Amino acid sequence: MRLLNLMGNSFGCSGSGERLVSAARDGDLQEAKALLEYNPRLVRYSTFGVRNSPLHYSAAQGHHEIVSLLVESGVDINLRNYRGQTALMQACQYGHWEVVQTLILFKANIHRADYLNGGTALHLAALNGHSRCIRLLLADYIPSNPNVWNILNKRGRNEEPIAELDEHALYQVINRPADGGITALHMAALNGHAESVQLLLDLGASVSRVTEEDGTTIDLIGAGSTPLHYAACGGNAQCCQILIANGASVTAENANGWTPLMVARSWHRNCLEEILSTEPENRTRVLPSPYISLPLMSIVNIARECGWRVTDSAPTCQDPCVVCLERKCTVAAEGCGHEFCSRCALYLCSTNAPSKIKGPPGSIACPLCRHGIVSFVKLPGTRPVPREIARTSLSLALCTCAIESAENNSLTTPLCKPGFHCTRISPIGSSFRSLSCQKFPSMKLNSSLCMGPPDTSPSLVPGSVDRHFRGQLVRSFRSGLRRSSSQSEGRGSWLSALNQYVTTGSGC
Repeated sequence: MRLLNLMGNSFGCSGSGERLVSAARDGDLQEAKALLEYNPRLVRYSTFGVRNSPLHYSAAQGHHEIVSLLVESGVDINLRNYRGQTALMQACQYGHWEVVQTLILFKANIHRADYLNGGTALHLAALNGHSRCIRLLLADYIPSNPNVWNILNKRGRNEEPIAELDEHALYQVINRPADGGITALHMAALNGHAESVQLLLDLGASVSRVTEEDGTTIDLIGAGSTPLHYAACGGNAQCCQILIANGASVTAENANGWTPLMVARSWHRNCLEEILSTEPENRTRVLPSPYISLPLMSIVNIARECGWRVTDSAPTCQDPCVVCLERKCTVAAEGCGHEFCSRCALYLCSTNAPSKIKGPPGSIACPLCRHGIVSFVKLPGTRPVPREIARTSLSLALCTCAIESAENNSLTTPLCKPGFHCTRISPIGSSFRSLSCQKFPSMKLNSSLCMGPPDTSPSLVPGSVDRHFRGQLVRSFRSGLRRSSSQSEGRGSWLSALNQYVTTGSGC
């Protein structure tokens, strides 16, 4: 019976899996919920060939609610497709910052690189100029401290070191090269994304990192090129000005002996002649990127601990959030003290726009008083959210039909009992999931084959058999258990007596 149940689940997995893929791609949340309730293991389904899972499709289309549903159902958040891309990479590629935020809250791995060119999620976000995604990817590396920006830009001489700031780890992440030594700053500069270039530079990207010849990357600019070479090839004047203001050299030569000006001429970027022709005497002061969000790390940590999807409605909440008026306040802004729910605080940190506020660079404006928020703190009454075990990670609890109670040692048969009770024994492994035990469909049997009416004893031998026949069965059965030369004969006599009774309905 267990084998048939498992076979039935596997036979129906392909069709249901394709339905879940369609629901994830189209954003049908109700259909996805229904399918996962029917079979939680569908979250592990992947399409043939490209190996895209429902998580990949929902992340690429920006359906963050379905992404949350799939992750909470137990899907591997770092699952790869045939190109080695994770759902986080695809969300960064298409700029779906809400999906990126959800995956970051579930601690998705930002260091995974694809199989084609070794690019990470940060490379894909910089390639397409998605500054919000870049900010979220580096949320765990930028502490909520007002002196972070000064320390990163080496402007604070007397600033005390910040324990949460690991400059070496941040430098390694933001300057990690893909195949050919191309960094995220190279990609943003090549495609003319000035806002992403400024954000990467403010967070520690190096203007002196050069590409390398690895024999596989097609490099039309040449190995040994700096981000300024790539900006000259892209032809964006603002990107060139930002790089030069941050210390990029206009006289640097690559492996071909080309300067950024020569690269611009070879690609017919005539508008860059004046910018790249001479080295500036004084470095222009550049304002910090408006996409820096100092309180992001604090609210991310609080949301991971206490949740961000709690939907306490306003009638049951005495002090609802002033932004959404739906959920309970869980955090307060340091400084002004205004209280918000975790979800609204996350939204403020992820969507803040440049505005005139009183605060250090990177602080966000309070929507009530316009005070600069640097960090969020958890309210005293906020409790951690209990961790729930994902449905696909539960062990498979084998179900066994209760043949007989502990007090009754006689054999039983289900022929007289159309319903039977199922009890569960201890799990045997973590790679299985729990299966509900369902009884087989009822079948009609000849009344002559029934071993008695339903209200009789469930013993295989009815109680109406005379004591002489029952005693003979017991003696034959005991003799069959003895280790002697007459072992087979004892079993044979017991079976022959039983068969004779079943066929004739009478004892010996």
